[in-house]
Amino acid sequence: MSNKYAIGVDYGTQSGRAVLVDLSNGHELADHVTPYRHHVMDEELPSGVKLEHDWALQHPQDYMEVLEQSIPAVLKATGISAEDVISVGIDFTACTVLPVDANGTPLCLLEPFANNPHAWVKLWKHHAAQPEADQINEIAAARNEKWLKRYGGKISSEWMLAKLWQVLNEAPDIYEEADKFVEAADWVVGIMTGNIVRNSCTAGYKSNWHKQDGYPSEEFLSALDPRLEKLTSTKLRGEVLPLGSKAGELTEEMAAKIGLKPGTAIAVGNIDAHAAVPAVGAVTPGKLVMAMGTSICHLLLGEEEREVEGMCGVVEDGIIPGYYGYEAGQSAVGDIFEWFVEECVPAYAYREAEAAGENIHVYLTRRANELKPGQSGLLALDWWNGNRSVLVDTNLTGTMLGMTLLTKPWEMYRALLEATAFGSRKIVEAFHSNGVTVEELYACGGLPQKNKLLMQIYADVMNREIKIAASRQTPALGAAMFGAVAAGAEKGGYDNIVEAAQKMARIREETFKPIPENVAVYNKLYAEYNQLHDYFGRGDNEVMKRLKAIKEKAAECCAP
Repeated sequence: MSNKYAIGVDYGTQSGRAVLVDLSNGHELADHVTPYRHHVMDEELPSGVKLEHDWALQHPQDYMEVLEQSIPAVLKATGISAEDVISVGIDFTACTVLPVDANGTPLCLLEPFANNPHAWVKLWKHHAAQPEADQINEIAAARNEKWLKRYGGKISSEWMLAKLWQVLNEAPDIYEEADKFVEAADWVVGIMTGNIVRNSCTAGYKSNWHKQDGYPSEEFLSALDPRLEKLTSTKLRGEVLPLGSKAGELTEEMAAKIGLKPGTAIAVGNIDAHAAVPAVGAVTPGKLVMAMGTSICHLLLGEEEREVEGMCGVVEDGIIPGYYGYEAGQSAVGDIFEWFVEECVPAYAYREAEAAGENIHVYLTRRANELKPGQSGLLALDWWNGNRSVLVDTNLTGTMLGMTLLTKPWEMYRALLEATAFGSRKIVEAFHSNGVTVEELYACGGLPQKNKLLMQIYADVMNREIKIAASRQTPALGAAMFGAVAAGAEKGGYDNIVEAAQKMARIREETFKPIPENVAVYNKLYAEYNQLHDYFGRGDNEVMKRLKAIKEKAAECCAP
């Protein structure tokens, strides 16, 4: 009998990638990346319609191009027959949501709605629904809604309910026209199978759905806005299936477009970071996985449901069936480093990097590595895109202290690396102090693969050993593993995700261990970070929000 394979497709913020995986051992035989042609639309629509502050949209056709380009590419690269590919699993950024008509067609692709921003895909980092999120949190807290505690006491503007309410408030015609609002993960799966179903991961973490209780009640939704009363039975209707379920089979039309066999098993969608957990073998409690990229998701399994400040959610069976899956996160990490090199690095540093034959990130990392902890004299707060955990406040902004006329760009770069590590420590401590044990740390994603200094800083700041995923495409590997479960053992896959992880999960032999003298310095810096965190983040000084309000007012006055 020939080997069997699965394809995992990972949809990120800027691109999508397909990975072809050997189901016998988890080896990745080929991967292919398709950049999104339309990127992130945060200034204007393709037609030139301008967007307001804090918007982040995408084009659904970009998602289709990932399937149509990357899947044939990995088949071609390996020479593997479509006959031997038993399944496809996908993961996606979340909450990334779009309105569709009764045929599943995105409203933005229909001519009457193409110029309305609310008809487009709202990317996970669309933050323009913060006023709605604030009202949801205020009303839910006043009503003592028990579901709110499962999300650390606050929901985010990044999530489904806030985004949908923004549509209703600002574009009621789009809201009424939409047959459903669906996660992009579920939409792509629906395109492949001809039938849209919802997955328990995004429903649980991003739409406030609960395995026993369902969605928030109609009474609560009506208290928000009477027009929302029937939201869950209309715009959010649809079966919610657990991870590893088979959503359906690949249609003949899509099979012809992507080069696979009609009838190939298609797994229900998943969140990108969550899919990474089984790919590193973290299928039991106490193992915290940091999925590190433009942002970080912190994922952890527990055996009971507990309340943790600022967590993005606790969902039964949300990551691995049989356990409670906890999620927290930082809304900007790699994005901060990218901002710094694009906006703040002087020309001489670029010249020196070029002369050394180095990428600017490599150059800055090398120079930053020449510094000892604390040597820069700088300390930063990692809030360039707001704070996801533990404060859950997108109106917070970044700051850096200690700069002088002698401050160098690599000192600032190191301070930003350290700031993100301090933010992760804050999250780990929140879990630990609320009875959700963290015994081991794992890291996956692009950053751990590229930047050893960053990972050493994390190990030193947290005073814990960090294990690194062997896979370069961990979420895609996890998605492929869930695809193998959807196909089942009879087809050459697996009957559950734990069995799949035993055969397919991989971590590197190399780990990052804390250096005691570094730990001592970082403990002092972290104490200072904590004070700043609470001073600016817990209401002592709301200067960040006042500045943002002044900025928005000035922008209104100056608008053409």
